[in-house]
This record gives sequence, C-alpha cells and structure tokens, in this order.
Amino acid sequence: MLPVLYKYLDIEGGRCMIGMGDKCDHPTLQFTNATQLNDPFDCHPNLVDYSEALSKRDKNFAYNIRKRTWLCSLSKVHDSLLMWSHYCANHKGICIGLDMKKLLGNMPIGIGNLYSKPLELEVQYLDIIERPKSNDPLFNTWYYQLQTKAKDWEYEQEVRLVMENPHPLLAMITPEIAKQIDNVSDWREVRHYIPIKGECIESIYFGVNISKSKKEQIVNYVRAQLNPNIKLFQMKVDENAFRLKAEPIS
Repeated sequence: MLPVLYKYLDIEGGRCMIGMGDKCDHPTLQFTNATQLNDPFDCHPNLVDYSEALSKRDKNFAYNIRKRTWLCSLSKVHDSLLMWSHYCANHKGICIGLDMKKLLGNMPIGIGNLYSKPLELEVQYLDIIERPKSNDPLFNTWYYQLQTKAKDWEYEQEVRLVMENPHPLLAMITPEIAKQIDNVSDWREVRHYIPIKGECIESIYFGVNISKSKKEQIVNYVRAQLNPNIKLFQMKVDENAFRLKAEPIS
C-alpha cells in the first residue's frame, strides 16, 4: 500500500474533514454506505454469478453485503484533472493527503462489527465478460464484490477503506442528524464521520480556482491550530501539457 493516499473534496467537505467546518470541530474521515455511492454498479451482488450458489443463504448474504458496508474512497494520486473537476467543484476545492500508517494506527478500536480497523482494498477495474461463480473455492466473492468497478472509473485509481456496520456511538453524528436521530428510518442514508488526529494529515493541495479568502482561512487554521507540519501546495496549470503541477506554499 502507498504511504500516502488522497481525498478530493469541495471546499465545505474539505473544511469539515480538517475540523474547521460548521458540522465538525475536529478532523474526521467520512464513510458512506455502499448503496449510496454515485455508481449504481458499486458493490452490486450481480457482479458475481450466484446461480449455482450452495444455498439460498449464500445469495442473501451477497445482497446484504452491500447494505452493511460503509466505504471511504481515496485515490493514489493528487493531480488527476478529472478528479479535481468531478469532486472539487471544478478545481475550487482541496485534496487532502493522508499518512496511511498514522491514520490506521490512530483509528478508534471497534468502529465496525467484524473488525477493529477498516479493511484496505485496492479497486480493480474490469470489463466483465463472464461473471465469476460464487461456488468457486479459489474465489473470494466478498472481496470481489467490494473492490470491482467498471473500467470507465479507472482514472480514479481508488483505494477503499471498508468497514461493516459502523458503531453509531463511535461514529460522529452531525448536528442535523442528532436533531432527527429518533426519526431515522434507514441508517444507510446516514454518513458516518470517524474522528482522526491532525497528525494523520500529511498534505493539503489547493485547487486552481479556489477562492483566495477561503484558501487563506484554511492555511492560517492549519498552521496555527491543526498541524504546522502539514505540507501545503497550490495546484497550477502546466503551460506545456494538459496536466496539473503542485507548487509548495512557503
């Protein structure tokens, strides 16, 4: 696994992640239920052929995997033109680099039902011609279902942190959800925010089109309150190619 992975965010999502948003007063990592992702094929049981499943229970397990799983999507790269456009409000947001060793070392114990730390899965991008069969003893259907995406998404270079049924007492509930907590009918629609430490944030990259005032607010907060050792970069347009380059902020 790479030592640093990246999270692309719009400005409000970025402020929340580093702990300076209206919803978050400390750094957090957002996890979203697999049924709520922007790709309708994500973690779908139809990725696997269950027609020869050993029992009806196996089929039900496949369908329930998706409902029970929460994901945090990260990327191997910080300079993807498409990612900056799609997830950072047309280059107006930020990209946060996470020190994975520190992040996983500082995660709260027991955030999910089956394991104490999130599972790291590197996404594989495939053109599925023939679905693998669920009764193949050499095939892990659970991993396959959670980490397989169409080749159209390959530009994301995604690595996932995966957990099952995050414990509501350890997940940070936003003020909006807290007001409605007795009326929540489907917890899959609730995003979970796991607290992390400032030392887990290795770097922050500012988009080409970010507001000068919002950038200054974040820079001042990071240096004065969060972690002065975080590396700060401004993304620039490379004049010689269709690519972005990162310039250190002194």
